[in-house]
Amino acid sequence: MLSTGHHSLSDWMSRLLANLYNGNVYIWNYNDSTLVKSFEVTELPVRSAKFVARKQWVVCGADDMQLRVYNYNTLDKIKTFEAHTDYIRSIAVHPNLPYVLTSSDDMLIKLWDWDKGWACCQVFEGHSHYVMQVVFNPKDSNTFASASLDRTVKVWSLGQPLPNFTLEGHEKGVNCVDYFTGGDRPFLISGADDRLIKVWDYQTKACVQTLEGHAHNISAVAYHPELPIILSASEDGCIKMWHATTYRLENTLNYGMERIWAIGAMKGSNSVAFGFDEGVAVVKIGREEPVASMDASGKIIWARHNEVQTVNVKSLGADYQLVDGERLPLAVKDLGACDLYPQSLKHNPNGRFVTVCGDGEYVVYTALAWRNKSFGSAMEFVWSADSNDYAIREGGARIKIHKNFAEKAALKVEYAVEGIHGGALVGVRGTDFVCFYDWEEGRLVRRIDVGAVREVLWSDNGELVAIAGESSFYILQYNRGAVEAAFGSGAELDEDGLEDAFELVAEVPEKIRTGLWVGDCFIYNNAAWRLNYCVGGEVTTLFHLDKPMYLLGYLAAQSRVYLIDREFNIVSYTLLLSLIEFKTLVMRDQLGDALGLLPGIPSEQRNGLARFLEGRGLVQEALELATDHDYRFDLAIQLGDLETAADIANSLDTPAKWRQLGELALSRGQLGLAHDCLEKAKDMSGLLLLAAAKGDRPGLSKLLEASMAAGKHNVAFLCLFLLGQVDRCVALLSEAGRLPEAAMLARAYMPSAMSGPVKEWKKDLASVNPKAADALADPEDYPNLFPGLQEAVEMEAAAAAAQAAAARQPGRAFASLAAAGLLADDLARQLAALGIDGSSLPAAAPDWQQQQQQAFGMPQQPPAAPFVPAPAAAAAAAPAAAAAGTLAAAFGGDDDFNFDDDGLGGGGELTGGAAAGGIDLDDDDWGLGEEE
Repeated sequence: MLSTGHHSLSDWMSRLLANLYNGNVYIWNYNDSTLVKSFEVTELPVRSAKFVARKQWVVCGADDMQLRVYNYNTLDKIKTFEAHTDYIRSIAVHPNLPYVLTSSDDMLIKLWDWDKGWACCQVFEGHSHYVMQVVFNPKDSNTFASASLDRTVKVWSLGQPLPNFTLEGHEKGVNCVDYFTGGDRPFLISGADDRLIKVWDYQTKACVQTLEGHAHNISAVAYHPELPIILSASEDGCIKMWHATTYRLENTLNYGMERIWAIGAMKGSNSVAFGFDEGVAVVKIGREEPVASMDASGKIIWARHNEVQTVNVKSLGADYQLVDGERLPLAVKDLGACDLYPQSLKHNPNGRFVTVCGDGEYVVYTALAWRNKSFGSAMEFVWSADSNDYAIREGGARIKIHKNFAEKAALKVEYAVEGIHGGALVGVRGTDFVCFYDWEEGRLVRRIDVGAVREVLWSDNGELVAIAGESSFYILQYNRGAVEAAFGSGAELDEDGLEDAFELVAEVPEKIRTGLWVGDCFIYNNAAWRLNYCVGGEVTTLFHLDKPMYLLGYLAAQSRVYLIDREFNIVSYTLLLSLIEFKTLVMRDQLGDALGLLPGIPSEQRNGLARFLEGRGLVQEALELATDHDYRFDLAIQLGDLETAADIANSLDTPAKWRQLGELALSRGQLGLAHDCLEKAKDMSGLLLLAAAKGDRPGLSKLLEASMAAGKHNVAFLCLFLLGQVDRCVALLSEAGRLPEAAMLARAYMPSAMSGPVKEWKKDLASVNPKAADALADPEDYPNLFPGLQEAVEMEAAAAAAQAAAARQPGRAFASLAAAGLLADDLARQLAALGIDGSSLPAAAPDWQQQQQQAFGMPQQPPAAPFVPAPAAAAAAAPAAAAAGTLAAAFGGDDDFNFDDDGLGGGGELTGGAAAGGIDLDDDDWGLGEEE
C-alpha cells in the first residue's frame, strides 16, 4: 500500500482509494469491507492516486512515468500520457481549478490543466533530489508546498517558476508534508528520515516545534481536518497522535501490519485510513457528536473547532411554521474563539454560565457576553442540579467540588476513575460500577454495579436518574428522604452506601446515543437512530431519524424537542407537553388528574394514550379513551363486554369480528348472541357445533340449506347425518364423486340402497381399472355373496318405523332422566329394549321408555329411535358381522379394507372395520373435496 484517499462527495464518503505496489488501484467501501471497483493500471508500482470528485475521475501515477486518468463509474480510461522521466511520487488536485500537480524522482514538479487536454502549464524546478510529496495550501490554493530528499521543504506559487522560500532543518531527506487546516495559524508539518516531525510557521519561516518518538523513518504526516490532532506514521509500524496545540503525545497505535506508508483523512469525518505493507486500517478517532448545548430559553451554543457560535430558536418568530424534521433557517452569530480546543460545552441549569472543557483545562464563560468567569485545570467538568455547584476531575482519582467558584470539598476515592457525571448527586464512574456522592460533604450515597456505564442523566427534580450502559439503560428512583434521614441520624453506612437510596423503575434493552428528561419522561435516540421516549418503562417511538441526530433540549412552550446533526443543522420534532404530563400523572396513580388533561390533547393522540393505559392494566379506561373501532373492539373482548363489542361489531360488520364475538359469547353461555354472531360471520362449522349441542333440528335444517347453497358439502353431510336422512347422505356422496364412501355408508346404514352406489362405483372404476371393476360384486346380481343381507334390510325397515314413531325428549330432560337412572347405558341396550330381533316389533314400548313418559306426564307412544341413526348391523350383532364379512370378501376379501385412487378409482380413501359397522373417512372429514 503506497497511498490512500477518501472520496469527498456525501454519497461516496465511505469509499477508500488505495494504490498498490503491484500496479493495481482499488476502491473499497470501508463500512462493510467490500471491493467496489478495481483498476489494473500497470505491472509496476502505482505510487500515488487521487479522486477528482467533480469529474468522477481517479488520477494515478506509476513507476512507468505514465499519468493515467480513469472514470471510476464506468472504469473507462480517459487519458494516458508520459508525465515525467522518472518515477511519479505524488499527485495533488487543485480544490477549484482544473489543475493537477505531480512530483517525481526527476526532481521536477509539473502543473497539468485537464481543460486544455492535459497540457503541461508549468514546470517547477529547484529541488536537488527526489520530490516525495506536493500539497496545496487549503487557505491559499494559489500556493503549495513540496517535500524532497534534499532535506528541504519548499513553498511555491502558481505562475512563478522559483520557490517563494525554503524551510531547512531536517538532517535527512524529507518524505512528507501537510498544511494546518483549522483556525488561523499559518502552520505546516513535515516528516523526514531523521525520525522527526517538524511544525513550521510558513509566515515567519521558523520551526515552531519538533516532535520526537518514532523509531524509524517518518513516511507520512497529516493534520486532522476536524480534530486538533497531528497524525504521524513511520516505517516502525507505529501511528502517533499528537495534540495540535500542546504537542503532547496523546496516543500510539500499532496494528502489527508492518510499515506504514500513507494516511488518509477527510473533512467532515472523524475516520482516518492508514496504508500498511499488509493492508489498510480505518480508524474512528474523537467523538462524532457535535460539541453543543442548549439552555431552557432556546439559546444554542456550539463550538466549531476553536470558534464558538450561537443561534436562538426563538428568533424565528411566532409566525414561522415549524415542520417536524425540517432544518431551521437560523442566523448564526459568532461569540468568539477559545484558547483551548473544546471537547465538551455545557450550560449550567439556570443558563447563566457555559463551561468549555478541553486540552486538560476548563473555562467558565458568561452565556450572554461570553466573558471569562473562571478557569482551571481539569480533565472533566460537571454541573450540579444547583447552578452554584460544580465538580472537576483534575486527573486520575482527584475530584474536587466547588461552590460559587470556590473549592468546597474533595472526594476520596480509592479506585480507578473513568469519568464523572453531574446532576442531583455527583456520579463517579468506575470500570463496572458508578458511585454517587452528595454535593455538600462528598459522602458516599450508593454504589451501583452496572457494566460499561456510558452516561448518567438526572431529571430536573432530581427524583429519577437514567444510567446508560453499553446495550441497556436503567431508570432508577432516588429516595432523597431516606438518604437525608440516614445522614441526619449519623448512622454508619457500609462500603456500598445506603441500600434504600435507589429503587429500580425500569430496564430498557436499548443503547442510548443521547438523552434528556422532561418531567418524568425520558427522551432519547437509540443505536438505530429512532427518537423514543420512555415513561415508567413504557417506550414509545416518536420518529425514525434519517441520519445521525443528537438531542439538545426541549421547549415546553412549543412542545418541541430540538436536535443537532454533525454539520450543526438544527431540526425539531413535536412532543406534546400535555401528553407527557398525562403519562406522568398516570404513573403517579393520579388518574383523575390525568383524565382532566384530555381536552387539551388532540384526538389523534388518544389511541396512543389508550395503549399506554392498557399497558398499565387500566383496560376499562383505555376502552373509554380509544377512538379506533378495531382497537376498541379488542379492548371490549378483553374485558368481556359483550354489549359494547356487539355494538362495535355492528358498525364494522366484518366476519372476523363476528366470529371472535361469537366465540366469546359461546364461552359465556350467551347462545342466542353466539348464534347471531356465527350466522353473520357465515361460520357454518360454528353453527353446526351450536345446533348439534342444542339438539336444534330446525336449526340443522336451516343450516343444511345454507351449506348446500354455499357448496359446503362437509357441513351439509353432517347436518343430513344428524337429521337421520341417510338416503340423502348417500346421494350427496355420490354427487360429490365419493362413490366408494357412498357404497360403504349404504352398506352400514341403508343396505336396501346399496346396489345403486355399487353400480356407479363399478362404472367409474371401469374407466380406470376394468379388472378391479369386475371384482366388485353387486348385491342385486350376486345375493349369494351377501349372506344376512335380507335380515339387515328387514332390520333397517324396522328401525325406520321405530324412529318415525319415536317420542322425542327435549334436551333439557337429559339431566333429570340421567339422575333418575332412566337412560339406557348405550345404543345396543336401547335397541335391545325396543325388541328389534329382525322379525317384528313389540306392541308396547319397553319398561324404561314407559317410565320416562310417566315421569314427564307424557302419553305413552310407540317406541322412539335414537336421534342419530344406528347402523342396521348393530341391531343383530351376529348376522351383521356375517354380512359385513361377506361384503368385505366380495369387495376384496379382507375385513379391513383400504380403497385408494390408484387401486379402485373411487376418488378417495376409505378405512374401516366392517364388523363394527363403523366408518372412518379421510382427512377432509367426509371426503367431499373441501376442508371446513
